[in-house]
Amino acid sequence: MIPDISPTISYHSLQTHGENAGVLFSAFPSPAGGAEYNAIIRPRPNGSFTEQLDATVRQLASLRESLPGNPVPVFARFFLSDPSNQSEALKRLGLGCAVSVIGQAPLSADGLTKVALWISLRAGAETQTLPDGHHSVKLPDGSTELWLASVCRPGLSSHDATVSMLDKLADQLCTQGSSLADGCLRTWFFVRDIDVNYDGVVSGRNDVFARYGLSTSTHFIASTGIGGNNPDTSATVTMDSYSVPDLPSGAVRFLYGASHLNRTSEYGVAFERGVAIDFSDRTRVLISGTASIDNKGMIVHPGDICGQTDRMCENVEVLLAEAGCTPADMSHAIVYIRDIADALTVENIVGKRYPGLPFLLVLAPVCRPGWLVEMECQAIRTL
Repeated sequence: MIPDISPTISYHSLQTHGENAGVLFSAFPSPAGGAEYNAIIRPRPNGSFTEQLDATVRQLASLRESLPGNPVPVFARFFLSDPSNQSEALKRLGLGCAVSVIGQAPLSADGLTKVALWISLRAGAETQTLPDGHHSVKLPDGSTELWLASVCRPGLSSHDATVSMLDKLADQLCTQGSSLADGCLRTWFFVRDIDVNYDGVVSGRNDVFARYGLSTSTHFIASTGIGGNNPDTSATVTMDSYSVPDLPSGAVRFLYGASHLNRTSEYGVAFERGVAIDFSDRTRVLISGTASIDNKGMIVHPGDICGQTDRMCENVEVLLAEAGCTPADMSHAIVYIRDIADALTVENIVGKRYPGLPFLLVLAPVCRPGWLVEMECQAIRTL
């Protein structure tokens, strides 16, 4: 069993004798039940893909056995170094939740690995796959989360694929008695050859949002748009989404960080910097992909990986503070870098700034070439 869990977020590692993968995880014990865990599992950078995947799966099994309350997976994302050749092996895992598969090679000071996993688990949750493809997670407080993972439109341009995926999501949420504007709170767009295809994602998303009434005077949706490959080489864009269709009025607050960041619409993009969601027992904060930017939309510290990493973290902390959180409330983070040679530098800076935080570093170009590094994260605090 894991050590006693503190009343707020706490960080732990799982040590299994002789196992060839490491586990870092956070624990949030809700006063009303429904404890929540977010884990980063990363094998050591040696051996075949099959060996690394098997080590990852064994450590996941050990983690689940060690956690109280029999928590179930609600969302998982596998980061692969070669998704076209590796993704088939994931179909046998049967995690019972939404499983995102994306080509973003995991990195660390030890080197590049073939696979890594971020997984979220909840105690007291009931999960099922709906006919429309959503994975439904009914929480102990009665609310329902909806996850979609690895949606793509092979063969379409990035613009047309984005329009098609968002239109379909809007239709799906309508069948749940919700809407794109009210129900969807977070998206991820993984873009093949992002320096070429990101403009199509931007224009497609702008077109859809305009039709559904999302604007600067209403709101957009928190999002990450980042380089990443689908196992299908003809897919230019892959989308994951997170929706909560039944929240009461006033439960959602969008985050802007106006002292440090500008509105994304000022440079033609439509997403929010973050979102805070009040459930009955906790506030969940989802911070969008955040880079080294100022409140005029300019890159801070061009060409300086240390300066950009520091400013990126500062921007994230400003957004967290706006939601009433501190870095100590973070459950996990994903850090994206453009240049593999920056891995050790970025890992050291982030690790020292946030001791114990489960985070994963992956090779994934940011949407503007001048941005060398980007981070997204989640935070949880007692309401």
